Amino acid sequence: MEGAQEKPPESSSPDPGSGEPTGSTRGPEGLPPEESEGCARPLDTAPKKLCGYLSKFGGKGPLRGWKYRWFFYDERKCHLYYSRTAQDANPLNSIDLSSAVFDCKADAEEGTFEIKTPSRTITLKAATKHVMLYWLQQLQMKRWEFHNSPPAPPAAPDAALAGNERALRLELEQEEAELEEFLCPVKTPPGYVGVAAASQPAPAMPLALQNISLKHLGTEIQNTMYNIRGNRQAQGTGHGPPGEGSPPSKEPQREEQPSPPDPSTPGKDPTDSPKPAPKSSLTAGLIQKAKRQNNTFPLFAEGFSRNRTAQEKALALEQQVLVLTKELKSQKELVRILHKALEAAQQEKRATSAYLAAAKDKDRLELVRHKVRQIEELRRRVEALEQEREGLVQTASLREQQVQELQQHVQLLMEKNQAKQHVIHKLSEKVTQDFMHSSERPLVPPDAADRDLLSLQEKMEHLKDDMEAYQTQNRFLNSEIHQVTKIWRRVAEKERALLMKCAYLQARNCQVESKCLAGLRRLQAAVGDQAGTCSELLRQLIQEALQWEASEASADSVELSPLSEYDEYGFLMVPNYEVEDLQLLAKIQVLEVRSHHLLAHEAMERPLRERWAALGELTPSVELKQLLRMGVSQEHRPRVWRWLVHRRVQHLQAPGRYQELLSQSQTCKHPAARQIELDLYRTFPNNKHFTCPTSIFPDKLRRVLLAFSWLNPSIGYCQGLNRLAAIALLVLDEEESAFWCLVAIVETIMPAGYYSKTLTASQVDQRVLQDLLTEKLPRLMAHLGQHQVDLSFMTFNWFLVVFADSLISSILLQVWDAFLYEGTKVVFRYALAIFKYNEEEILRLRDSLEIYQYLHFFTKTICNSRKLMNIAFSDMNPFPMKQLRQLRAAHRERLEAELQELEQFKANYLETRASLVPVVPEGCTSEDEGDGEA
Repeated sequence: MEGAQEKPPESSSPDPGSGEPTGSTRGPEGLPPEESEGCARPLDTAPKKLCGYLSKFGGKGPLRGWKYRWFFYDERKCHLYYSRTAQDANPLNSIDLSSAVFDCKADAEEGTFEIKTPSRTITLKAATKHVMLYWLQQLQMKRWEFHNSPPAPPAAPDAALAGNERALRLELEQEEAELEEFLCPVKTPPGYVGVAAASQPAPAMPLALQNISLKHLGTEIQNTMYNIRGNRQAQGTGHGPPGEGSPPSKEPQREEQPSPPDPSTPGKDPTDSPKPAPKSSLTAGLIQKAKRQNNTFPLFAEGFSRNRTAQEKALALEQQVLVLTKELKSQKELVRILHKALEAAQQEKRATSAYLAAAKDKDRLELVRHKVRQIEELRRRVEALEQEREGLVQTASLREQQVQELQQHVQLLMEKNQAKQHVIHKLSEKVTQDFMHSSERPLVPPDAADRDLLSLQEKMEHLKDDMEAYQTQNRFLNSEIHQVTKIWRRVAEKERALLMKCAYLQARNCQVESKCLAGLRRLQAAVGDQAGTCSELLRQLIQEALQWEASEASADSVELSPLSEYDEYGFLMVPNYEVEDLQLLAKIQVLEVRSHHLLAHEAMERPLRERWAALGELTPSVELKQLLRMGVSQEHRPRVWRWLVHRRVQHLQAPGRYQELLSQSQTCKHPAARQIELDLYRTFPNNKHFTCPTSIFPDKLRRVLLAFSWLNPSIGYCQGLNRLAAIALLVLDEEESAFWCLVAIVETIMPAGYYSKTLTASQVDQRVLQDLLTEKLPRLMAHLGQHQVDLSFMTFNWFLVVFADSLISSILLQVWDAFLYEGTKVVFRYALAIFKYNEEEILRLRDSLEIYQYLHFFTKTICNSRKLMNIAFSDMNPFPMKQLRQLRAAHRERLEAELQELEQFKANYLETRASLVPVVPEGCTSEDEGDGEA
């Protein structure tokens, strides 16, 4: 059939009559597998070729109606092709089944079903309901086989192909078993599908023109010419194989007298001759295949006889196995008895040997006493067993009494049953007699009641038929939904895998781009301000890099998640620095953050999100502590933070407390209100929620800070509280929740006096941090001490606002997740981890000015949150809380002594100043004197 195809592969049809080497199991243009593997496996396990005649509804105008079409399935493309007859060379069109769903309606005409694709809906009709169900079930299985078949490699070993085929066959058997739960497997309707249907002539139509497809008129003409040419060649060839060119109607007569070929010489079959055949019709191929199929029948008969002999041998072997198993059990029982006898003999021998070996009578007497004790113990055991036996005997007697009572009860029931049967028999005889007497009477025409009864019975029969049809439709639709859902899940898994691959490639792209920008920055530093074409070209490249946006890279590229200007909490991803060098650095940083986020999204964030979703009710535990250290996913963070805050302030919370504080702030103006108003619009200038004029976040923040100032008058307001409350607002979104979060941090988590006017506790923590840095990072502290660098100018703000101004938002919120649960110890851990993260970079700097410039922005360059977390909670160990308390107590004592000494100096100075009499120089008058004279 290959030679007869002149259209491109899109319109090529799988010919069930073309030849193909034996053993192939797939291929739309080859022999059906039942013919190619006829001698390899029984007929009942050979896969069938899906083809047959169906009616298709189509056409336009007066020709619109049902048209008979020959349908055949292409396993390679998962397409259902159709043509006017089975003898046509080229199909009229095809239906893509890979994305199609199937439907059958109970109220439609019998045998009607639909195939719905994304582009169109095809209505088909089978000869009977049985044929319709067979087609629907087979199409479902073909679609499932296509979606689960692995892509064929260009050249794969036979073993690998066999393994894939076995795996696919097991999967298909499993799917068939699952579909059987919804719809029982439909048997193949004889004469309606397969080669038997192809050998029959196409059903005749009332009008010859009605079955012709005017939409595909060119294909119709071409198929007609091929058929005419093939018939002429078959008639002119007298020496061809029998039945080579005969019409389909004569095929059964030719098949009744087959000439089976020699199985040892399959190559001598005329149908396998290598000479090229001209373009022939489908009929010749079908006759050849029918002849091959008939030729294999003797071989199958021999195979069946061999199978029966093998079954008899298997039964005989099974009987021998049973006999040997019983004999083995008896031998094992005998060996067990002999073992017990041997053990008893050995014990007696040991006792006798010990008695004879005893040197004194005293020892022998002791042995005899030991034996007497053993005998006494065994006697007690025998008595206990005897009592147990008596109890069992009594129980058995009770059981026997119960059984006798039940037997008597059964006897009574049987007698009752016999009596009822006797009554039924008498009543049956009476009914029979009455019926015989009534038959002798003249027939009376049925009245209106009888007619109503007949109509009701007829309606009931119709309703039963409708109910059966709806049940069949329901079972099929359930199987269709089940299979389509599984296909959708597999497609979703493939899409997820492609998204992971796309994320990895995009992350690699971000890494390459950041390296390129870093190279431009180093080149710029090396070139400096030298004039020339090189520096001008470098400046132009840097300007283009700063203005480039990921979304403008290519209009046709698929963006997994485009590089946004702001993150999910409103923070600016690329800060607006005025210095060009810092702009380039910010661009490098955001690309690195983006690459880390993309690489970690599928590997870590998705499993972490699933663990948070499965956690359920929150309770303090080691697992919760580890999860909080790894970070809370965005959708679960508000719920987790509310729970953490409630644990801290549940003894302070009272219903309506926040509203009371708000009303108090509205009636009375707090002294800190002016400072709060000044700091309000300076909160997070890189966050769109606090810089946009129309945002509601500044008003929320104002109310939260005013309420806190009235709650804690000793603090009122301290610079830094605005950023703590702002972070709480961004995550929790509710004013009252953010207010209690601020209360939890100031009142319960941070030490007392942390936000007082003297900031005593904050200064103590800075000294503690210096000691911990000296202990954990001695090289770094020695290097900073050599260049006289003081770290407290930036670490003080870290502790005061818990890194709110220092770290990027994703890492900052991960720090806060652990901070709200574990306390200030987390702040020390992360402060040490930040310096450890950038230790090598700081050690390479050899000038104090460079170090200060680097320390000004180096926290923003940290983008690997997983690495920073591991340093904080693994590399900084051991980190006992006892050591932290001791350091705080020691430094607090020293700081208070220094403050007292400073206060003493101030008091002495004021006393000395007050004791001195002011002396006015000559020629100078005081302002008071000048005013009086005027």
